[in-house]
This record gives sequence, structure tokens and C-alpha cells, in this order.
Amino acid sequence: MFNFIKNQFKKIYQQVTSKLGELFSRKQLDDQTLRELELLLINADTGVKTTRHIIDALQKQYASGAITAGDQLKAALEKQLLSLLITPEKQESAAAQDLGGTKGAIYLMVGINGSGKTTFASKLANHFIQQKKRVLFVAGDTFRAAGTQQLAVWAERIGADIVIGKENQDPASVIFAGCQKFKDEQYDVLIVDTAGRLQTKTNLMHELEKIRRTVNKQLPDKKLICLLTIDAMLGQNSFEQAKLFNETTHLHGVILTKMDGTGKGGIVFAINQELKIPILYVSFGESLEQFKPFNAQEYVHDLLNQ
Repeated sequence: MFNFIKNQFKKIYQQVTSKLGELFSRKQLDDQTLRELELLLINADTGVKTTRHIIDALQKQYASGAITAGDQLKAALEKQLLSLLITPEKQESAAAQDLGGTKGAIYLMVGINGSGKTTFASKLANHFIQQKKRVLFVAGDTFRAAGTQQLAVWAERIGADIVIGKENQDPASVIFAGCQKFKDEQYDVLIVDTAGRLQTKTNLMHELEKIRRTVNKQLPDKKLICLLTIDAMLGQNSFEQAKLFNETTHLHGVILTKMDGTGKGGIVFAINQELKIPILYVSFGESLEQFKPFNAQEYVHDLLNQ
């Protein structure tokens, strides 16, 4: 099922995994091996703080004699990486488990322009439409005509309805109209696309807060699932994006996009470990079927077994 992700990892992790393989083949470990591993993890965008957490745990095992060879290091590292991705608080992934499209589901899509937000929103909508759900889009990015046009094209292509406002209209007023239509015509799924860039970060975050309040006020009995798209190629910039968006609107999860690029993807561990935000989906390409729920075991296995 995840062969398509494995194929992408061959591109994404080629430099990192070839060096990891050399470390794992060593018959005897030493302090230098752990220093090399630390540098590899940092270069894979795992983040300094998260890398330090991993290395400290491995050093304790090395010092106690629990790991003495490369194959044991590999097993211990795999366990450490999985521990960063799988914890009870990260299993709030109603979004990941709710691909059945519970009636009345609301998805708020956030992320910077160019992160694959609108494309993923369309993939998600198409998934629900294939299940005979009625989907309504709201084009909340009124500041970028191209974004609205792109969403309108997708809506027509997949058979979703869409609410569009005027250029530079207050996004919250468009969201208000969308929520009203959603209620009046009893749609199954509401997907709200939002702006990814205003004049300042403060303006952008203010708009998102306003949009969230509008949805909660209009649809108080519905669960709002907030999803952030981040570009797999951006590394530490993606971490800063996730931190900023999470401070403004509580994120239920992250979608890792553009997995067909040359990024290294280690940032998922930092996002999980330091921000406590689960990775819910992996997306690549333009085809409507090219996304899947994130699977931590297969992600880590493929990372370490190229």
C-alpha cells in the first residue's frame, strides 16, 4: 500500500540513508560513530533539539553496553524515531481516522502559499465525493485571485460546490456565507481554503483567528479539524511555519506535501517531538489519488532500510 511513498524516499533520503547504511554495517561502535550519526540527523532536518534527544538516549545505551555494533544501533535508532512519532497525545488524529467523512465534518486548510494547500484540499474533497458525500468548498483566500481560480477549477472537475467572494473581500464574510450554505443545504463535508500570505504574519494570523471564530460561531455543534500543509523540501522553515500556525489556530495535524522533491523530511520528528502535532497525511504529485494517511512504522522503516 505504501510502495509509492517508498519510491519517493529513494529520492528524498538517498544521501542520508547511504551514509546511515555505512554506520549500520560497522562491527564495532565508538564515540565517533555517534557523532557521525548526530551530524547525519541534523543534515536530515531533524532539528538540533530533537537530534540531541535521540543521541542522548543512544549514548546511554552505548555506555551501558546495550548496543555495541551497527545492527544494534540501527534497531535502537528505529525505536527512538518511532517513539517520537507514536504517543497517546499524538493519536488525536480524528482527521486521519475519519477518511470515511463523518456527516458534518469541517476542514480548515492553512499553510503558506505554494505549500500544496489547495491541491491537497481538492484531493481530500475528491476522496469524500468518491464515497458519495456532498462536499462544499469555501474559497477563503480572497487576496489571491489565482488561488480562488485554482480551487474553482478543481471544484468543477471533481463535482464539488463552491462559495466564492469578491476579490479582497473580508475572508470571514465569505466563510460566513459558506457556513450558512453548508447548514441550509445540509452538505456532508465543508472544506475551507484560507490565505497563505498577507502583508505581515500578524495580518495573516489575525485573519485565521477571525475565520476560526466565524466557523465556530456559525457551526458550534460541528468539530473543526485544522490541517496545516508543509512542503517536505523546506526543512527547518517548515518547523517555524508549524509553530507559528499552531500558536494561532490549534492544529489537529500536518500534511507533508511534495514528497516527490529532494527534501530530507526529518523535520517530521521535530514537529512531533517539540510541537506535539501529529503528521496525518503524505501527499505528492497532482493526481487526485496521490495521498495517503501517514504511517509512522513504514515511514521509519523506509528511512532506515533503503
